Amino acid sequence: MSESRREFIKTSAIAAAGTYLGTMGWSAKSYGNIMGANDRVRVGVVGFSDRFKNSLLPSFLNHNKELNFDVVAVSDLWNYRRGLGVDLLKSKFGHEITACRNNEELYNLKNIDAVIVSTADFQHASHAIEAVKAKCDVYCEKPFAETMEDARAALKAVKESKQIVQIGSQRRSAPNYKAASEYIKAGKFGDITMVELSWNVNQPGRWRRPDLVAKLRQEDTDWKRFLVNRPYEDWNPRIYLEYRLFWPYSSGMPGQWMSHQIDTVHWFTGLKHPRSVVANGGIYQWRDGRRNWDTTTAVFDYGKENDAENGFQVVFTSRMHNGEEHPAEIYYANGGELNLNTNMVSPKGGLTASAAAEMHMQPRLLPEFKLGTDADKAVASANTGGDPMTSAHMRNWMECVRSRKETNAPVEVGYYHSIANIMTTAASRTGMKATFDESTQEVMAGGKVFKL
Repeated sequence: MSESRREFIKTSAIAAAGTYLGTMGWSAKSYGNIMGANDRVRVGVVGFSDRFKNSLLPSFLNHNKELNFDVVAVSDLWNYRRGLGVDLLKSKFGHEITACRNNEELYNLKNIDAVIVSTADFQHASHAIEAVKAKCDVYCEKPFAETMEDARAALKAVKESKQIVQIGSQRRSAPNYKAASEYIKAGKFGDITMVELSWNVNQPGRWRRPDLVAKLRQEDTDWKRFLVNRPYEDWNPRIYLEYRLFWPYSSGMPGQWMSHQIDTVHWFTGLKHPRSVVANGGIYQWRDGRRNWDTTTAVFDYGKENDAENGFQVVFTSRMHNGEEHPAEIYYANGGELNLNTNMVSPKGGLTASAAAEMHMQPRLLPEFKLGTDADKAVASANTGGDPMTSAHMRNWMECVRSRKETNAPVEVGYYHSIANIMTTAASRTGMKATFDESTQEVMAGGKVFKL
């Protein structure tokens, strides 16, 4: 058969398929997302960040050849980082990488199937919306949203789309966390009575980028696009590069660290958000112009909305002036504890025979139980070179892009951790107890809707 004949048959078949699919309510791009094992998935990078470079990219490279994924473009507002991204990605993938000055240019390429979003915290929800509206699947870093307005808009856009979304809550893909979830949900642990979460570091440079700040000039980026939907303020290179220190561009500790840990509470219990949150803290050590606290304690009340007699407390503590970054997640029951640092269920602290006898009760002591293996332990740092947990999470997303099945951390995971984060921000910034109004899906503090 001649090449011209083959091309005619191929073109005719595609046209016929397009006509048929149109009658079924499918777009050409939607059809294109039903991929076979031999179809290459073309990925765009939204934000060439340290998180992408040091963790997400190595995780992607662990699986991309096997699953036939390729990075073809990078979008970054700053010409310096955009250039770094192109150079690194060319070296890793062995072909040209399209440099895009912004996401509009990226999606105008019309050849992007999926994106990895690793931009500033406050931009994640907006960038997820852009992606799904462009018919792209999304791996979206956490926190999903820092305001309820952004969270609701992004949830709506994703649910109205046919796109596959993975929120960067990588504990959802870790064997030890899966084992903990199954153990608790099976009723073996008993009622949770309290959860202690902590994340402590001693790093003056954490979230600081002084060398990069010195390189950044306003004319080399797009400040207006960077601000997205935040109130305008004058150019500030520290906000651009050290956004985690500055509300309303990041909540700091809640969005960066607590969002991972509080998600396990939602996952293990099936509860969507706290009933209330109170918080206290301040800037006690690093008085370097930051707006977000360097020390935080938040206390959560969890339980069913209309069942005040039952529930449990969660305490999140974080300090940036003393600690070795060994995040702790310990679940307590009357019979013992479930410790995700040691990956052990144990009778530690449980109701002993002597204590129970005083009240003519039966002792309750949990048997020791190992959750996964030592290799399954969480890796705390954001820049770990493709740690096993993030690698497994990235693979799950890639497999779901092909199968069109739901990911381990679908959009609702991000929506629910955002509620907890925003409640914490509301409590810390107003000094009042924060609650959540189910009917309006708004965070309330002092009887008022919490806004920027």
